Amino acid sequence: MSFKIDRGLFKYDFIDYHAVLGVPVDADVKEIRKRYLQIARRLHPDSSFTESEEQKQLGNELLSKLVNPAYEKLAGDRTRTEYILILSQIGKRLLQESTSVTLNTDLAKQLVQSPNLDHGYKSAIAKLAQSQYDSLEQVQQVIAQVSELNLVYLMRSASKPSAVPPPPAQPKVQSGIPQPNTAKNTLPEPPPPKEDTVVEQYFRRAQSLIDKNQFAQAKVELQDALKLEPKNSRCHSLIAMVYLRQNQLKMAKIHFENALKLDPNDETALQWKPKIDKALGQQPVDHKVTSSANNGDKQLDKSGSGGLFGGLFGGKKK
Repeated sequence: MSFKIDRGLFKYDFIDYHAVLGVPVDADVKEIRKRYLQIARRLHPDSSFTESEEQKQLGNELLSKLVNPAYEKLAGDRTRTEYILILSQIGKRLLQESTSVTLNTDLAKQLVQSPNLDHGYKSAIAKLAQSQYDSLEQVQQVIAQVSELNLVYLMRSASKPSAVPPPPAQPKVQSGIPQPNTAKNTLPEPPPPKEDTVVEQYFRRAQSLIDKNQFAQAKVELQDALKLEPKNSRCHSLIAMVYLRQNQLKMAKIHFENALKLDPNDETALQWKPKIDKALGQQPVDHKVTSSANNGDKQLDKSGSGGLFGGLFGGKKK
């Protein structure tokens, strides 16, 4: 059975694990574990609440396909931390696109206007969680409602102004004792090192995996990065290279095209897209792309022994 949800954060191609468990996005490990055990007892095939075989099967599928993956993601410190960072970035992105965000439930619409965001949010989540898994046929609808609450909470949290730092403390001056003027002799402190963005961290992990020829794992990292920044030309270009390494030429072509739409000067896409077009029996449309890759066309393997993958990366064996 397919559990497709198209509201709340799910609408943006994101799996809302907090909504699946019915816990707030700032829930700690103890709260997550407690909630998971409650749901697991409810859905286990041996539970007395599931009467018919059909209900038992549905409960078991909900447990294995939704609940267990959610708990595995949120129970680990590292995976939960990464997930929370992604949630924060999504909240900021949705805030910028707030005019296109639609809400379907009254609870979510009320939360938009709630004067006390934290109290209103957690009260609404607790209310829905009480009966979230009572009717197995309605579980997806309740998860969607919780996810809409999460969406509103993340957007409103992202809109809060950052706290203004307090002014620097003034040195105490003793009466009658002149203080040396050290302002001219004091060098300005260097700026703090810039931290990598979440997307940059995905890029770094993906590149490391590509270097190890672990293309499937690299593709997962880049797909997650695209969920955060779908208009990142570099990300489209890099995932296109991953598809190319896996000899999935059509997918590589799609992402190279996306990269060039976003950045017509993307060097990687300019170099490789014409070769893919040629391998697929198509003529490159973009003349700029064609001229940029003329020097590399001879690298294509026309012998058929290794396909495009063999021609571009392995060459002919001598």
